[in-house]
Parts: sequence; structure tokens; C-alpha cells
Amino acid sequence: MKRVCVLGNGQLGRMLRQAGEPLGIAVYPVGLDAEPEAVPFAQSVITAEIERWPETALTRELARHNAFVNRDVFPIIADRLTQKEMFDRLGLATAPWQLLSSRDEWADVFETLGDLAIVKRRVGGYDGRGQWRLRRGETNQLPDDCYGECIVEQGINFSGEVSLVGARGHDGSTVFYPLTHNLHQDGILRASVAFPHANAEQQSEAEDMLSAVMHELNYVGVMAMECFVTPSGLLINELAPRVHNSGHWTQNGASISQFELHLRAIVDLPLPQPVVNAPSVMINLIGSELNYNWLKLPLVHLHWYDKEVREGRKVGHLNLNDSDTDRMSASLEALVPLLSPDYASGIAWAQSKLLK
Repeated sequence: MKRVCVLGNGQLGRMLRQAGEPLGIAVYPVGLDAEPEAVPFAQSVITAEIERWPETALTRELARHNAFVNRDVFPIIADRLTQKEMFDRLGLATAPWQLLSSRDEWADVFETLGDLAIVKRRVGGYDGRGQWRLRRGETNQLPDDCYGECIVEQGINFSGEVSLVGARGHDGSTVFYPLTHNLHQDGILRASVAFPHANAEQQSEAEDMLSAVMHELNYVGVMAMECFVTPSGLLINELAPRVHNSGHWTQNGASISQFELHLRAIVDLPLPQPVVNAPSVMINLIGSELNYNWLKLPLVHLHWYDKEVREGRKVGHLNLNDSDTDRMSASLEALVPLLSPDYASGIAWAQSKLLK
């Protein structure tokens, strides 16, 4: 039996464990503070569900482990400065940006980047945390500790957000899912929609970009790339060196889920192109109490993370997939009264995507 240790024991580690069971792969998600002697890492392939981690007894031990796949890649992607520098080096399109070193630079920032500046912490920060949208006259809102520790990007006028989830094997081969359309609200992914056949030009452009990154880093496993859709093409927003929230629809909408694909890649099992036969919708459950009435709808697949419900916290997701988009839209409509009112706009967005 093959063994995989996952650094981090959140929902991604949990879903990797679930994906490993049918394959005969024993997956052990482990907390960062776990005692090293309690973790069977010596005989395992090591992966991670997070980009960065503090130094603990366990992480010090794993950092020396020869089978820690992508160990040297995580620091590059976890720091937005080195991530952006890599895009520039590879000639990949991204929002114009610069390092924000001091308050004295603001006049130059607005002169160079335009009227809207998006400030992001170099490390940490996700789901909208650690980010600020600032115009001239608003820069005093930025905490002092951001200078030197943040990048600033040009605010982009984009028509949509898409992500590409793909995988690269030890032999350098790559496979990709169709592009996923995403809706973010307050920096948190609310809904995703994917179709069997994406816009061919966009799909090819995205695959070329993500391939370039994965080959440059000699990456193995699943990686996700978030992009803005603009009139001049795709702009890379951010990378995730792991399975990704916008790929959760693959659990029910593809022949091989992103979680199984990641495990196959890192333990060197066959990596065929996943087959997608029907449109899929994923609805993130954010701060929602568990409601089994969702299961009255035959198209709804519930994935519950068994986490304490807190405002703004991802606690599960719902997947729907069907070749009949009218039937899927009707199921989404039936979900509206079973969720809090703030879901209505995200569901309406997903319905509008299905009807195009």
C-alpha cells in the first residue's frame, strides 16, 4: 500500500484522504503541531494542503525528507513577490505591479499604476484578508507594517474571473480540466461553474501559461491558476500549489477528481486526461448551518467539512452536475429558500452562466 502524509489537516487534507481510499492509498492529514514520532512519514510521500507553515518539530523533520514533493516550490509561490517575479521572468501576463517599500512611493505608484491600487501582503492573507483597495487620499488606511511586506498591483477592469486546475506528473506530462468560471464576493469564492468544453482560445492560453509555470518549477501534482478575463486576454492573478476550492466541482463532475489526480501524480500512478461530460456548479457553504433539506434535490451532492460553523468560514460545498442545464438551473432555484438570503445573488450568477 502506498502512503501519503499531508501537511495540514483541514478540509483539503480530509478530501485527499477520502480520494485515496478507493485507490489503496493511505493518506494521513497531519496538524502542524503533531509529534513527529506519531506520524508515519518515513515510509510516505509528503504533500501539503497549505502554502506556508511555521517551524515546528514536525515541519523541521519534514523539511529534511527526500520524498517531500515540491518542497522547494512552496516558498516561491507562497511569497507574492517571488511569484510575480517568476511571471515576469517567464513573460506571463499579470497585472502591472511593484514592491511597496515605503510611504514615500505612493505618488509614484498612482502615477505608474493608475487611480486604483490593490495592496496585497507578500505572505499570508487569503479569502480577501491581507488585501486593500486604495485610491489617492486613502493610503493612511494601510498599516505601517505593510511597507516592505506588500506588493501593490494596478486595479484591473476585468469582465470575469476564471481558474485553471491542472496536474503535472514526474515524467513532465500535463493534464488539465476545463476552465472554471468563478464568482468572488468580499474576496471569498462563492460559486464556480464549469462546462465540458471551455472557450478554446482561452483554454489554450491558460494551459500554455500554467504549463510554463509547472515546467519552470519542475512541479509535480495539482496546481491551480486564477486569472482575470480582459479584452487583451488572460492576466494571471495568483497560483495555488495544491488542490483548490475552484476545483471542488471535479469530485462529482469529472471522471477523476482533482484530489485523486493530485495523489496519482505525486505517487507516480497513471495520469490520463480527466473526462468531463456535463456542466457543473459548485456552491461554497460559508458560515452556514448543516441543512439536510438540501438533499431533497436529486442533483445536489453535499460535501460537509465537519468544522465549527463561524461567520465567513468555509464549512462545506454543494456540487450539482447534469447535461440538462434547465434542470440544473431549476435545482439551483430550489436551493435559494434553503440557504440564507446572501446566497441568492451567487446562485443567480451561476444560473446566468448556465443559460449562456
